[in-house]
Amino acid sequence: MNLSAAVTLWLMLLSSGSAKPAAETSFASATRTLQAAATSTQASETSTDPAKDASIHKLLDLTGTSKLMLQTIGNMKTTIRPLVLSSLPVGEYREKLVDLFFERFQTKLDTATLINLIVPIYAKHLSQDEIDGLIKFYQTPLGQKTLSVVPQILNEAQLAGKEFGEKAGRDAMTEVLQEHPDLREAIVQAAAATKKQ
Repeated sequence: MNLSAAVTLWLMLLSSGSAKPAAETSFASATRTLQAAATSTQASETSTDPAKDASIHKLLDLTGTSKLMLQTIGNMKTTIRPLVLSSLPVGEYREKLVDLFFERFQTKLDTATLINLIVPIYAKHLSQDEIDGLIKFYQTPLGQKTLSVVPQILNEAQLAGKEFGEKAGRDAMTEVLQEHPDLREAIVQAAAATKKQ
């Protein structure tokens, strides 16, 4: 369940499709996504059963979702800052603007709002019996161990995936450039032209 909370938060902040230009992907899209999420939350907050909502809140509390969200919010400045900076035109103003942005941005994020955002999503995908089953599971020794090791597993899996992706990218580029010397030469010429500017 911690994974779900992290994914929800990151999607809320960064989802937009990685094929878009960096400026569109980072700042503008994150802003639009937050606005859409807020509207969606207001519309869906009353669409679930209060007893089911209470069970979901219990599940999220048991799984430490609020704590994870606080940690994630705390880490946002470090992880998202480069994206916001790269989305703005170069200039001396950027550092100050981004610092002020994050000060204001963090005042608008609180775990209660984020929890209320995901409760209807859990309610849509899980029945009351399934939620009760998860609560029972996470109260067992195995459930507690799962909660304690999942963050480490996710960190290690993310690192392994990053390393795998980087190697696959390097290998693919090397093979393409070996098969297409004209493209390799075009890169060399483009790099030389950039140095002259």
